[in-house]
Amino acid sequence: MIDSKKTYQYYLEQDRIALGRKQDRRPRLFGDEIWKLEILLRKVEYDSNCKSGPAALLVGKYHKFRYHRLSVRLGMTIPANVFGPGLSIPHYGTIVVHANARAGKNCRLQEGVTIGATGGSHEAAVIGDNCYFGSGAKVIGAVCIADDVAVGANAVVTKDITEPGTTWAGAPARKISEHNSHSNLCPALFA
Repeated sequence: MIDSKKTYQYYLEQDRIALGRKQDRRPRLFGDEIWKLEILLRKVEYDSNCKSGPAALLVGKYHKFRYHRLSVRLGMTIPANVFGPGLSIPHYGTIVVHANARAGKNCRLQEGVTIGATGGSHEAAVIGDNCYFGSGAKVIGAVCIADDVAVGANAVVTKDITEPGTTWAGAPARKISEHNSHSNLCPALFA
């Protein structure tokens, strides 16, 4: 969680690396909407976790408004303080994440991913580090997913995945290989 200016800058840098953007570059004026969304997400997290006072409240509301407007335009619902550093969203498309979900560092979400609660419960998934979710993957309920797990396209995860470094697919999801998620993540994250 972002708790200082230093961690805020670290999160921004890790997100840039995860998206494969060049160092010392900013998002283009037209295009790079996902990168802009991730920057605004981190600003909202920094504002809500680290700043206080009337001026900070006003700036925080402005950042929340811009973040909400852009996320609606892109079709994404990603609450603050859910993902660790290194969040990567490579494509536009509907992504829905429950506010009570928690994910570690270097998480990659393809389009159509849902991470939610079920049965009226407010408990959602706890996801480890270096996880990949393919197009249309669904993680439903209070499940735990180990580190270095890849969840294939259109897989439905309803039970805990306790084996790190494995690949899961199908509905319901089952282990299909011993390959970890690193081939689906930016190699620069592991340098």
